[in-house]
Amino acid sequence: MSVEARDGGRVVARFAIADGYYLYRGKLRFALADGTLAAPPDLPPGKATDDPFFGKVDIYRGAVAVDVKLDRERAGETVRLVVESQGCADVGVCYPPQRQVVAVSLPQPGARPGPAVEAAPRKKSWFNQGGGGGGGGGGGGGGA
Repeated sequence: MSVEARDGGRVVARFAIADGYYLYRGKLRFALADGTLAAPPDLPPGKATDDPFFGKVDIYRGAVAVDVKLDRERAGETVRLVVESQGCADVGVCYPPQRQVVAVSLPQPGARPGPAVEAAPRKKSWFNQGGGGGGGGGGGGGGA
């Protein structure tokens, strides 16, 4: 998962989801470490599926980007975005919720945004393995 500043009041969180895995749309949560967001993010539509763990839900596969509006204009500040997510593997293993915090510097007015910032330490998340091999049989839960 990475976060990219768009301007002084908005960031984009991006998830790269490995083949054979999916994220639950309804399990994505976003907050600021030192405050609240202007409003809950508008999540992109997911694909409806009948999940063995949670029943009828919407999921994401491949990649998803979420536009997050901050609580106020914060140009020039560094904000810490707290992101919670959960997903499963197609082989039937459902993983515990993941919590990641990403510090991202917001540009000054008129300045160009900086590069995307990876979650640090980058979790060995089951959902961003990058092309194969999953996270084993569910042990570990995605450490540092």
